Amino acid sequence: MTKAKMITDKGTMSIEFYDNDAPATVANFVKLAKDGYYDGLTFHRVLTDFVIQGGCPNGTGAGGPGYSIDCETSGENQYHDRGVLSMAHAGKNTGGSQFFVCHSRNNTSHLDGVHTCFGKVVDGLDVIDDILEGDVIQKVEVED
Repeated sequence: MTKAKMITDKGTMSIEFYDNDAPATVANFVKLAKDGYYDGLTFHRVLTDFVIQGGCPNGTGAGGPGYSIDCETSGENQYHDRGVLSMAHAGKNTGGSQFFVCHSRNNTSHLDGVHTCFGKVVDGLDVIDDILEGDVIQKVEVED
């Protein structure tokens, strides 16, 4: 199982990826992380009791890596629950680098089957609640 630590201004979130359920999405995120793509980017969108969103290189929510990846929504673990990492997109198969982390299941169930769940925060869940818009992702360290 692939794991990572997302080090932010507010603390560290330990992540376990859904290697079997969203392999291409996990591989994409891991490659970007290892390349340092996420280092210094901000959480540009924070909505209380919904999500914290990051991964936009220009901090507006309109940027990406210059390519798109396909959605992987038919595997297991495709439920947007507290701590779940999911790919943000502007329509089916348009994701790239932007991701979000769910605050809870309360307002996210409508995302099931629409956005690819590709991992979950297993330690540092309190960090999700502390993140504010503009907080920085200092680094994502993938554990090989």
